[in-house]
Parts: sequence; C-alpha cells; structure tokens
Amino acid sequence: MNCPMDPTTMKIAGLGRIEEACETIRCLGDAKVVVASHQGRVGNRDYTGMREHALALEDLLGKKIKYVEDTIGQAAQKEIKSLHNGEILLLDNLRLCAEENYEFSPKAAAKTIMVRRLAGLFDLCILDSFPSAHRSHPSIVGFPQVLPACAGRSVEREVRRLDEIITVAKAPHVIVLGGSKVGDRLESVKMLIRTGRADHVLLTGVIGNVFMRAQGRIKSPLGIKHEDEAVAKAHALIGEYPDVFSTPVDVAVDHAGRRVEMDVRELDRDDKILDLGPKTVRHYSRLIAGAGTVFISGPAGLFENEQFSFGTKSLLEGVASSIATTIVSGGHLTSALKRYGLIDKIDHVSTAGGALVLYLTGQRLPMMEALEDAARRH
Repeated sequence: MNCPMDPTTMKIAGLGRIEEACETIRCLGDAKVVVASHQGRVGNRDYTGMREHALALEDLLGKKIKYVEDTIGQAAQKEIKSLHNGEILLLDNLRLCAEENYEFSPKAAAKTIMVRRLAGLFDLCILDSFPSAHRSHPSIVGFPQVLPACAGRSVEREVRRLDEIITVAKAPHVIVLGGSKVGDRLESVKMLIRTGRADHVLLTGVIGNVFMRAQGRIKSPLGIKHEDEAVAKAHALIGEYPDVFSTPVDVAVDHAGRRVEMDVRELDRDDKILDLGPKTVRHYSRLIAGAGTVFISGPAGLFENEQFSFGTKSLLEGVASSIATTIVSGGHLTSALKRYGLIDKIDHVSTAGGALVLYLTGQRLPMMEALEDAARRH
C-alpha cells in the first residue's frame, strides 16, 4: 500500500494500491488479518507512518481497521495476539524496522529479527504487492521460508496479464521513462534494450535530467544521491546505444511562482526543471504514435501541480490514443490516468514500477521465486 503522497499536505494522493489490497482482504472473510506495507523510503518526503492508510482502508472496506504504531515490538505483537475472527490490523510502516531497508538472501531473511519475532504469530503468509516483487526484503522473501505462502489476487492477476501482453507485444517498442528512481531505471533500461524490448527510450523527469547532464547539456549538479555514478552510467549507455535515447530539448521551470518554458540550452544554474516543454512533447508524441508497443513509467514532471502537469498529461493522452499495445506503470501514473479520465483506454495499468520493468526483461523476481519455493515445501 505504498502510495503517492501529496508533497504539500502529506495526504495520500492516489488510492490505487490500497484498492488493489482490498480484493484479497475481502477474500479472507472471517480470518484474523494482519496487513503490513512499506510507505516511501527513509529520508524521502513520502516516508511516513500508516495512519492515513488505515483510515483509507477503513473507508474502502466499510469496516473498522485496527492500527498500531509499531511493526515488530511488544505493542504490535500484543495487538496481533488479541485479534478476533474477522478483525483486521494494520501495522506501521515496515521500513521503520531497520532490517526492512536491506536486501537478504531468502535463508538470511528468515533469520532476521523481524521474521523470528512475528512468524510464530501467523498461520499463512500472503504476498500481494507486485510493486515490491523485485525486492528481497525480510517481509517478502523471509516469511515464505518459514510459513506456507501464496500470492494474493492482485499479484496473480498481474502476472497472468503481463504474460499475455509479452506474448502479443510487437515492435517498435517505445519506452517512456520518468520519475525519480534513477538507480532502478538505469539498470532496467539496459536490460530492456538488450532483450529487444526498447527500440526508442524517451526520457523525462529526474532520469531525463541525469542523461542531459551526461550529455553536458545541464551544467549544474542535480542534487540527487550517487549523482556522479548515475551520470557515468548514463554516459556509458549513450555511448553504447547512441540511436536509442531521446532527451528533452525544451523544459518548464518555476520563475517566481509561474511556469516559464525555455530551451534546455538557456537553463541557468539555479533553474529547477519541473516539466517538459511543447517541442519535446510533440517529438515524443510522434514516436509514441508510430509504436507497436508502448511502455510508460514515471511522471514527466511535478504533475501534482497543475502548472507543471502538461508533459505528463500530454504523453498519457498520446499513449491512450495510440493503436499500440500500451502499458502504464507506477502509482503516480495510475493516479494521473484516473485524474485525466484515461484509465479505460490503456491495455494494462499497473501500480508496479521497477518490478514490472524487470519482469518484462524476463528477469526472475525475488517474490516470485519465494512463492515457488514455498509451494514446493508446503
């Protein structure tokens, strides 16, 4: 239930992932259900507790949701033990537990404090977060080592639908990448190109800025983590695949509270790019219109602010009107599709981001391996 958060109010900006979780929870009927999820990453603005999520889940399910501001401590354990049939408890953000911010082998994950403290309180583990399927955190690969485990409804449906799409996908493959998760994107795009699933890669958002910095078109530092390493990787990718990548030629920045569009070459050192400009949108839209398969992941800018929603909205409209097989990925874009009334015009909409990209490359995901291992054991 890791949701996009409004950066101003810190309220949940999109309920897509919570709505997905409800299907499996409803199927559990009178079971004693404990729900656990990530929210954001340590140090990021969207790293919060789960009280808002408990209220949203309560509204969607139409029943009382218990909430505890604890993950693996005595308070959490006491609430789990006191559950009655049909009751639902939501734990606090799992990433408040230090172990959940690291990745482990399945056997090592099973030995973490999180798993050792909580596993004995449960009869069954249900993994229903495909957006986290590429992570090997204790909650994802540890519990299935020591408990019977199965996929939830949304994971089951996602995998079946993706397998159908992969079967019918045709060239040219146009990939539109945005958002702020640069490290994941850099590794994923390389695999997409190598597996023949990226003929054109259209870059927006923070990752677009990284590539423009690698090209020497942005001179000032971007202020992101591991920036030098990311820029070096982007530079190497451009050198290896010079005809694949497209970067913005014009952008929008905030000048005294108003949108100002300019050529990338006109950027000042202190300008912060918040959206694409119209020339870039027209160029990207032409490539999308000629695609056989379109995959878009991550917003083109700060679309939550109406002044800077042009790029994200325009690209999504282009994808929605395309005759290609279309896949829209990530919680932010799922929320944007609903906002713009376009969600019914897309072949497959997934709240997953990095996990979906990796699945499309054919890479084995830790969650899926954990479920298969559990099926063999139990």
